[in-house]
Amino acid sequence: MSKVRIEKDSMGELEVPAKALYAAQTQRAVNNFPVSGQPMPEAFIRALLQAKSAAARANADLGLIPVAMAEAITASVTELLTDDALMQHFPVDIFQTGSGTSSNMNANEVLATLASRRYGAAVSANDHINYAQSSNDVIPSSIHISASVELAEQLLPALNHLLQVTEQKAVEVDRFVKTGRTHLMDAMPVRMSQSLLSWAAQIRQCIGLLHQLQPELQSLAQGGTAVGTGVNAHPEFSARFCAALSEQTGLAFKPADNLFARIGSQDTAVALSGQLKTTAVAMMKIANDLRWMNSGPLAGLGEIELEALQPGSSIMPGKVNPVIPEAAAMVAAQVIGNDAAITVAGQSGNFELNVMLPLVASNLLSSIELLANVSRLLADKAIAGFRVNEEQISQALARNPILVTALNPVIGYMKAAEIAKAAYQQGRPVIDVAVEKTDLTRETLETLLDPAALTRGGL
Repeated sequence: MSKVRIEKDSMGELEVPAKALYAAQTQRAVNNFPVSGQPMPEAFIRALLQAKSAAARANADLGLIPVAMAEAITASVTELLTDDALMQHFPVDIFQTGSGTSSNMNANEVLATLASRRYGAAVSANDHINYAQSSNDVIPSSIHISASVELAEQLLPALNHLLQVTEQKAVEVDRFVKTGRTHLMDAMPVRMSQSLLSWAAQIRQCIGLLHQLQPELQSLAQGGTAVGTGVNAHPEFSARFCAALSEQTGLAFKPADNLFARIGSQDTAVALSGQLKTTAVAMMKIANDLRWMNSGPLAGLGEIELEALQPGSSIMPGKVNPVIPEAAAMVAAQVIGNDAAITVAGQSGNFELNVMLPLVASNLLSSIELLANVSRLLADKAIAGFRVNEEQISQALARNPILVTALNPVIGYMKAAEIAKAAYQQGRPVIDVAVEKTDLTRETLETLLDPAALTRGGL
């Protein structure tokens, strides 16, 4: 039995693997782009298939293709979406033609093969599956669809979980008072809960800003076809497409107010990537705080002890490292890098079409997936389970000469500085030095220098 078959397109004939569901144009892309060995993200392929299903339903409703043919197409989409080996049918490299035409035709050809079997007659990749569409509106729409779905179903739930775990941990550790730090140097005391609630505020802000982008992200280019004019598409196609897609996904999609802008630019994707970068920056801050607080256990800060998850060294027995915060920091770095590439890609909208669409899709979805996965790990394997080293933070706090700041309103800055320097040089508690150098009683000083009271601010 032959391992190949001959397929034909407008450029002629070529060999295609005998069992492949795709045809000539997909094979040309496979031959032309042996770049990374990485296909388009599965989330993007799923969104592209959903778009094909919604287009078939819209065209059938408008009487432009037979209802039975549309049903064959939508059934084929359902078959693919439930196929564990889905990605074997979509081998086109990320680094392909900048419009994503190869991926669009890949989907058209696979669905034409499957739909033809169901329909009992030829279903054309171009004339039926791609009816009223162009790669130039399908691919930008699929970027928005896939990002919308992944944001709603993966990242936002993961960030909300991280927020809830952080807030709950703040309640658990509220009684602990630790040395605050500015410039990595000892500063006024803070409650452990205040540090965690600061993280929670960062996370909550990221969630809110991501929510604000959802309406624009769910505004689609579909119906603009080649350049935004809607040539070869029914005037009602765009609205019907969005209605069908909304029913399929449970998200509220709508036609863009200006289809030209959605095709010629990727501004919304750039904005989303920017907010993902901001989320990554917040994640990096939290991860680094955890690493510093966990440092030691003897020669570092040693304020907390993260859960021991694995041996930390191949040569130093007993060493345990903060592996989850380290993973989170690496994710943050990758997302920041992804954003830089998306920024460059976003400015590649030349006249009526952006020509770095596959890169935008890949990096955007990568950032969403990475942040979603590591948010849950950070919540469950770092923040939820860390133990506070009360003895360590109490000893450090008692020796902190910066506590003398609380005496400024009573004895003045210069006298307070003298006490702080003496306490530091002599390695003595501030209160003992203050008893010697002021007229204040120890009882008064204990009240003024109470670390817990100082975390509440005020005079």
